[in-house]
Amino acid sequence: MEADKLTELAIRSKAYWGYSQSFMRACRNELAVTEQLLNSAIRHYYVAEGDSGLLGYYAIAKLSEREFELEALFVEPAVIGKGIGKLLMNHAKRLVRQLGGDKITIQSDPNAEGFYRAAGGKIFGSRESQSIPQRQLPLLTIDLMSNDVA
Repeated sequence: MEADKLTELAIRSKAYWGYSQSFMRACRNELAVTEQLLNSAIRHYYVAEGDSGLLGYYAIAKLSEREFELEALFVEPAVIGKGIGKLLMNHAKRLVRQLGGDKITIQSDPNAEGFYRAAGGKIFGSRESQSIPQRQLPLLTIDLMSNDVA
């Protein structure tokens, strides 16, 4: 049940950027949250809730002792631009530090690149989309040991 709610939020949030229906169908599997993912020992999921319900969520996965990957960060379209994403990103940075990490890798949607740069992310390459062949997505890293990262 929770997995379905997170999946539907991810789809609504991704569609906010005006992607076509065919693009969104191609992304559906990549955006899907499963019970297996929710129960994974290497992943952490956190949600932001308000009076109206689920406002957003993020998922972070441990890659190594010191490196984590932000696998998802999605915000309900009605509250995009109201600070929920920043709240979730700051929580993720604190969590990674608490878990002993000092680096977060992020595969970003091109529309969210500015958000991740504002959070301290630096571009270091690109990665091919799992959903759309030949579509390159920006890869960013946040160095949590840097003084300019909140």
